[in-house]
Amino acid sequence: MRSKPSSSKPAAWLSPLLIAATLLSLPLAAAAADAAKPRSMQEILDATKPGDWRALDPRDTLYLSLPRGRVVIELAPDFAPAHVANIRALARNGYWNGLSINRSQDNFVVQWGDPAEDDKSRKPLGKGAKAKLPAEFTRSSDKLPFHVLPDPDGWAQQVGFADGFPAARDTGAKSAWLAHCYGMVGAGRDVAADSSNGTELYVVIGQSPRQLDRNITVVGRVVQGMELLSVLPRGTGALGFYENPAQRVPIASIRLAADVPKKDRVAIEVLRTDSAAFDEIIESRRNRRDEWYKQPAGHIDLCNVPLPTREVSEKAPAKPSKPGKPKSK
Repeated sequence: MRSKPSSSKPAAWLSPLLIAATLLSLPLAAAAADAAKPRSMQEILDATKPGDWRALDPRDTLYLSLPRGRVVIELAPDFAPAHVANIRALARNGYWNGLSINRSQDNFVVQWGDPAEDDKSRKPLGKGAKAKLPAEFTRSSDKLPFHVLPDPDGWAQQVGFADGFPAARDTGAKSAWLAHCYGMVGAGRDVAADSSNGTELYVVIGQSPRQLDRNITVVGRVVQGMELLSVLPRGTGALGFYENPAQRVPIASIRLAADVPKKDRVAIEVLRTDSAAFDEIIESRRNRRDEWYKQPAGHIDLCNVPLPTREVSEKAPAKPSKPGKPKSK
């Protein structure tokens, strides 16, 4: 007696359908895997749109010209309006031209200005520049666009970004301030809180000295050319000052980009810190899923968030259209 075929076995005619379905599912599975794979920072930047970027304002951009190249600094008038106004006046007066970088302290700051210790020997500030300014350690947080970082901070109640600058705020006191992250530029002062006027500027070149937050006026950040400052030979004097005048780095000039001919400017754009692309970059750095990483951190420090910039070519002005016959209405 013949045994009947088992009902658990698929009919022969189903095999081609199963094979076809399997083959069709492979591209879908691969696409799903690609969609689930987080994009790298470069892939995120490559996919950005023009609206994700903002151009530097020439009125708030400084060019620091050194023997080895140019450093570009973006000023922060929303946080230090009096200091920025004074820095503009000093730059237009050519105050720093011929002065020098006088200090390079390891894991801390590089500082420039007038090396003369005697006030009577110091270079005159020039027209419109003020010798006395109010301290601008903090500002009101009211009406300040603030993009909050999701992780807690050891130095402030909240940290995040305000128009491209790393910042912190206290919602109870309704105050906000710029943070001392790598590349941030501050105005050196003496013991008195109001003893800075923007003539002595420094840039952070080491581990972020956040203890300085709310103790010094921060006026901006370097957006290009940090390598020209961070690699300078360290000073051997107290606080990293150069003991030998020959060690000082001469400053050819510090000028506002607005005062430089357009052909000599560098067109730089900064990724908007209120963009979806920036949020994706933050998450990609909070949880590194590159093949090398075995354990994502799930956390990022304010000063470790990258702030991407890019050079762009200036758009040529559109050619005027040829005059034609007026159109009838």
